[in-house]
Amino acid sequence: MLDRLNALYPVRYTVFALCVLGALLSLFALVGFGVGGWAFLVFGALAAVGLWDLRQTRSSVRRNYPVIGNLRFMLELIRPEIRQYFLEGDNEAAPFSRSQRSLVYARAKGETDKRPFGTQLDPGADGYEWLNHSLHPSHLASHNFRVAIGGAECTQPYEASVFNISAMSFGSLSANAILALNAGARRGGFAHDTGEGSISAYHRLHGGDLIWEVASGYFGCRDEQGRFSPDRFRANALDPQVKMIEIKLSQGAKPGVGGILLGPKVTPEIAAARGVPVGVDCLSPSAHSAFSTPLELMQFIARLRELSEGKPVGFKLCIGHPWEWFAIVKAMLQTGITPDFIVVDGAEGGTGAAPLEFTDHVGAPLQEGLRLVHNTLVGVNLRERIRIGCAGKIVSAFDIARAMAIGADWCNSARGFMFALGCIQAQSCHTGHCPTGVTTQDPVRQQALVVPDKAERVYHFHQNTLKALKELVQAAGLNHPREITAHHLVRRVSENEVRLLANLLPSTPPGALLTDLGAQHAVFTTYWDLASAERFSLG
Repeated sequence: MLDRLNALYPVRYTVFALCVLGALLSLFALVGFGVGGWAFLVFGALAAVGLWDLRQTRSSVRRNYPVIGNLRFMLELIRPEIRQYFLEGDNEAAPFSRSQRSLVYARAKGETDKRPFGTQLDPGADGYEWLNHSLHPSHLASHNFRVAIGGAECTQPYEASVFNISAMSFGSLSANAILALNAGARRGGFAHDTGEGSISAYHRLHGGDLIWEVASGYFGCRDEQGRFSPDRFRANALDPQVKMIEIKLSQGAKPGVGGILLGPKVTPEIAAARGVPVGVDCLSPSAHSAFSTPLELMQFIARLRELSEGKPVGFKLCIGHPWEWFAIVKAMLQTGITPDFIVVDGAEGGTGAAPLEFTDHVGAPLQEGLRLVHNTLVGVNLRERIRIGCAGKIVSAFDIARAMAIGADWCNSARGFMFALGCIQAQSCHTGHCPTGVTTQDPVRQQALVVPDKAERVYHFHQNTLKALKELVQAAGLNHPREITAHHLVRRVSENEVRLLANLLPSTPPGALLTDLGAQHAVFTTYWDLASAERFSLG
């Protein structure tokens, strides 16, 4: 019976039919009785939408379900917000949990970050981790933990905070966001990484310490053909505000991928910062043109150090093929040239929009990448000469402590400081429609981000996170976060077994890669001998 009825009259058209009927009845009321004007407008508009749905060819749902089919797209549009506000659990990470975000918001606003009634985590769950405490805690006078960056060839070393702002470019972030980040960094005495978009006027206004990222597009130090320009590099590098130079080899969000900023988005301000023409497509290649081998990379590092008159120079990478990393280390040994620092970006990185396949399945996560870099440098006796920074979902003091236990000397955070600016994880960064003005170039939208207020929040987030880190260090009976090792952390591996992180993560004895490989991890025994300083490819 229903099938016969549906054949004569498709039930899915019911809402459309009711709208048409409502329009006709309201029109009759409007003509006959002088009322119904508003009803006619509403039902007439819905009927017009239904008629358009029937005639359009792009959406099958709307064609089969005129009027009511649009509800599906409306609900889909607000699905992230519905999930975030009503369905998401406090500890569901997508990619940051409500608990993580709430912690950043509280510390940024100077509100209490204390939680009553015990942990919301499950200590019996696989993967649960904790820091072993001491029965004789230490007492520290300050939470201003610093790390000295700069090797023997560096004449202008930098005393960096152990917690800094990770690479985010002007263009991907709004002008007001850059202003607030740099003002907060200036007040707190920590560093602000420019991202590959180079140094804009907004980075300079408040005078906060800068780490200048030089990527494959050489923005801020390129000639008219997009090649590296020593003169233009020197002009920026000698700015006292620039404390370190970071060569970007790859990033966690989209390792192995370049990018293009379309001409209409290349505003005069962005063009001035990057050194490119206004309104012309701005290409960021997937590989550098200033060097093509590990040996040339080392020579490029030495050249930048000379051009900057002895400022620390290093590089950032997300670990991919292990033999390419080994080739870089062999180039250090062969040339005697070492970077002052290396920043390891985990594949958890996320401020750069990327295809889903890259976001989910390309690049080594922070733990594996950081441990490999640390172990390799230990194995060739270079670890004491080279400082290691890291980035990848670091927002809390425990995140910092854990990264240092794995092998880092300092940590960077991008999304943590975005939350401090007011980011609500709407995940619309790439659309230009950021609801909080953090990741948009829309002048009206970014007015919502009030620079003096957000600069205070950036400052407080940094300070309160380091105060929490100080409490962790004291509880462990230590004097500095650099003393935290994998022997201080414990992880549950099953319902009835826990193990020290030191017994779970691979380690390398000092100098082992220069002598006997017999006791080493398989990644070394498989690829170390095949790697060559003359090429990135496998030998």
